[in-house]
Amino acid sequence: MKKLLTGLSLALAVTLTAQKTPAKKSPLILYSYQTFGCDVKGYFDPSKYKKEEIDDTYKLLQPLSWSPFSSLIVFNPTKFDMVRSNSTQLLQQAEKEYLVRKKELEELQLIDLPIWKKEKEEAIKLLENEYQLNKTLLMGYADPQSLRNSIFYTTCKEYADAITTKDKQRMYSVWKSLFETKNSEENYSGTKEAFNAKWNDLRKDDYAMIDLMNAFSNCANHSFRPKADEEGTVFKAFEKVFVKLKRDCDEP
Repeated sequence: MKKLLTGLSLALAVTLTAQKTPAKKSPLILYSYQTFGCDVKGYFDPSKYKKEEIDDTYKLLQPLSWSPFSSLIVFNPTKFDMVRSNSTQLLQQAEKEYLVRKKELEELQLIDLPIWKKEKEEAIKLLENEYQLNKTLLMGYADPQSLRNSIFYTTCKEYADAITTKDKQRMYSVWKSLFETKNSEENYSGTKEAFNAKWNDLRKDDYAMIDLMNAFSNCANHSFRPKADEEGTVFKAFEKVFVKLKRDCDEP
């Protein structure tokens, strides 16, 4: 009986000791990324996050900084002629790029937090608007009257009306105003000297069309593009993934 009690005591002691021993923590894993001119090394707990989730969430931070349609910028008659004569092929290409990019966004496996779900939804919405604007521009170069059916017509009516009017003096007036209005979001065209050079060119009307289409594009773009995250809310949320961070930043 004494031996039995001794055995039970030892077993109980071993059990209690095991219960008091803390679980061994997973070693932190290094994750390197870049942001705002800094090379960042973050260390995360693999028991809480998967590297694939962090990868995809990081992709969502950049998205948004590039567009598959950024090549559609027309500033001279040569590019104008190319876009106008190849609008059908360019529309097909734009749709293909849109579908590829949308699939990439939809398949992202993000960190399971509301902020990333919201960012993903906004990224897809931004892509949709960029695609619609790209289609509008391509169709507008080929058939200016199509701008009146655009979803951006009401917002950017001044430029669409100037492009589609039969009154050339009205078109010229709005075109000229692009070079005179200071601090305007649509005033991208440059100086009065630049306007005079275009005005005296044999392809004056094409230059007017180009500048007014770009003004329309800028106007539409500003109507849906989200405001800059000046507080860095999204990046701060991303940094919370890591137990510790080390930054190596460029000198200002």
